[in-house]
Formats: sequence, structure tokens, C-alpha cells
Amino acid sequence: MSNPFVSWWRSNQFRAALKQNNERKATQILLEIENSGAKLSWLERLFRKKLESEESSSFYQRELASVSARLHTALPREEELEGQISPNIHLESLLVSDTEFVQFIHHSFKFNKLDEYRLQCTGIDKRVFDDFEASLAQFLQTELDKISKAALTSELERAIRDIEGLKQGLDPQYSFKLSPYVYFMTYFLDNVYCAYIAWFLIYEAGLIPQNLKILDIAAGPGTVAYGLALLLQSNSGFFPLPQMHISYYSLEKQYLLQFRGLQFWRQYIDPKHIATNAYFRFDTSDIFDYKIHSKKLPESFFNFIVISHCFFYETQKRNDSYIVYKNIIQDSLAVGGYVLLIVQGMKLFNAYDVPLDDMSQEQIVIREFLEELGLQLEWYKYLTSTGERVPMNGAEFGKFARENLPEQKYMSPLKRQYLGQQFDSNYVLDDYVILAKRQGATDSLDPLSLSE
Repeated sequence: MSNPFVSWWRSNQFRAALKQNNERKATQILLEIENSGAKLSWLERLFRKKLESEESSSFYQRELASVSARLHTALPREEELEGQISPNIHLESLLVSDTEFVQFIHHSFKFNKLDEYRLQCTGIDKRVFDDFEASLAQFLQTELDKISKAALTSELERAIRDIEGLKQGLDPQYSFKLSPYVYFMTYFLDNVYCAYIAWFLIYEAGLIPQNLKILDIAAGPGTVAYGLALLLQSNSGFFPLPQMHISYYSLEKQYLLQFRGLQFWRQYIDPKHIATNAYFRFDTSDIFDYKIHSKKLPESFFNFIVISHCFFYETQKRNDSYIVYKNIIQDSLAVGGYVLLIVQGMKLFNAYDVPLDDMSQEQIVIREFLEELGLQLEWYKYLTSTGERVPMNGAEFGKFARENLPEQKYMSPLKRQYLGQQFDSNYVLDDYVILAKRQGATDSLDPLSLSE
């Protein structure tokens, strides 16, 4: 129900709420205005900026208080340091991998080690993912029901056309009103599934600190954070999580992607009461404007910088992004920190004009890729559902998926209704998970060492 009269009425209600100093009501009305697709007035835009500024300030106040408290309790007394030779004092505690939980994940996800670097996964933790997927489908249905049929049809067409460009080797803009919802339906579940396994491999290697500080570059709706949150949910019943502190910084160009991701997070993740202190900052900035916004990122702060599925097809754009990524990593990665890269297999090989089936070039491609980012390899895994590096044809893959892969039973009906899809979807993997450090890091593992 979006027309000039309704927009005028909402704007009047918004101004009235501000005059009454009722910011909670004003925030609610602002969300309704944004959902309606109406153009924001200068006052509404100003209030939106105020909310973003307050959220950013709150993040750093909490972070500073937490760090101060930890320093008071964690720093050794001066007399305790006497006689110690090494100047490196590691204050960060790491999560110790639990053998029973590790075995559960291997069994649930049906891990099949095909070679030293290739890991086939055809299972899932249904306890967690079924609940997650059902909640996401309900969230999407509720949101889409708010939009008039005429507006829904036209807006969906624009967002679908943009995102389907990926199939033709085009880089989507994700800039349309319904882009977040189309992304949620098409790629989000698979990407969360991949991020979950990536975090698990890092957890299994004993590399996740209890004080986890993540910078998620080109974060979208926070896919990487969802993967980590679901992994922490999966541990329920195996071992009590130690008190964790998670600082998550989302750097994303598209405000609506961030906002819808946070909106669903508050509906689904927050009520789970996971035993963590999680703090978020949402920075709506274009990575290509990094020179302008570089001072907003804390220096040498993050112990994990993640770039997941944001690698461009267009050569010039890809080269420019590598320069930006390299600068961000150099400026903001803490000493001893890691960089996690998740990139679709075909896209990685195509960038270097190497056929996907030419495995003699795999490590050369990965090392060249990391060289451009100023990184050195710790380890990598190629995650695959089919076990094959060359994609199956449509009919062959459809049969394989129906017989072997976890189904998306709650999302498939929405895809049929809103995207015109004629088949049911499954959880699918075809991604390289690469862990790296800055070039010259002295505390790196032996390259290619995660072979078990």
C-alpha cells in the first residue's frame, strides 16, 4: 500500500514522533517508509544517518570497555615477567577443538577426503540448518507479503535480472529494492553452508581465539557471521562454550543488504542466547572508495579478515579490488592474524585462464592469487558436493543432488513461487577455502599443511 497519500501520512507521523522525542516510534515508522519504497525526505535521511552513527559509536564504546577489562585481568604482573626471554606474550586464548564434536561434524556432513586438498561434503547438521532455513523462509514470506502485487512483480524482475548476471559471467550490483530477498533465496543458504564448514576447518585446526575480531569485506547480509553463529549452535550438547567475545565489522556497499541481514539476525540469532558477547558495526562504504574511508577502519586490530565470494569477473575491477584488499589487509590485520578467502572454483580458475580440470596448475593459481593480495598460504581445501572438479550437466547433476545432497525443503517453495524455478533446491558446494597470512609473517604454518 504505497501511494502519495500514505507516504505523506507516514512522513507526518514520523515528524510528530520526533517532536515528541519518541525515537523508538520514529525508527519504526522510518522502517515502514523504507519498506514501502518511498523516497526518503532530507529529515528522514538525516535521522537514518543519526541511527547509523549511534550504532557505530556504541560498538566502539563496548569494544573499548571490554578490551580494558581484559587487559586488567590478563596482563601479567611485572615480577612475573622477570627471567622470561621471549618478548612475545600471547594473551589470546584459543578454542580447543573437542574430539567428539569434530567427529560429529565429520559424520553429519559426510566428509569424504578425496585427495590431499579436495573435500567432498554431502551432509548437514539438520538440527541447526532445518530450523535456520525454516525461519529464513518465514521471514522472507512475511516481508514479501507486505509488498503490493504490482510492485512485487516489477521489483523482483529487476533484482532477478541483476543477480542472474552471475550465470553469464557478469558482476551483479545488488542495488535494487528486492536484491536482498532474491539473494536470500538464491545464494545465501549455500554460502552460509560453505562459511560454516570454513569456520569448522579453522576451529578443527585450533585457530579460533576466544576474543575473535572479524572484518568481513563486501559482507553482504553478513553471510560469514551466520556461518560462524550456526557452527557455535551446533556445539550444543557436546561441550560448554567458554565465554567468547566476538567483534564483527561489516564493510558493505549496499545498505539494504546489510539492513536485511541484521533484521533477520535480530529475529533468529538473538533469541538463541548463544553464550557469546557479540558486537557489530555496519560500515556502508564502497571498497573502491577505500582511500576516502580508510580512517574508519581500526589499524592492526582484526585477527581474521574475511573476503567471501566477492571476487569480480571484470578484469579491471578485479585488479582494482585486489589493490584495495591488499591495502586493507596491510592496514587492519593484527599481528599473527589470518585472512580467510572463499572463492567459487570456476571463478578462481577463469581469472587466470586455466581450465578447471587442469589440476597440475591448481597450486600455481592459488599462489599467484595470494601473491596479488600480498599473502602467503597457510592451507587450502576445495569443498565440493559432487566430488568432481568439472561441473556435471544439468540432468546429471539434478539426479545426483536428489539422491545425495541435503534438500532445501523450506526455501524451494519460495523459489518456485517468486523466482519461477521448476525444481527443488539442495545445498551445494563448489568453493575454495583458503587460509593465509601476510607475506613475511614469521609465525606461519608450513604451506599446504592441513592435509588430514
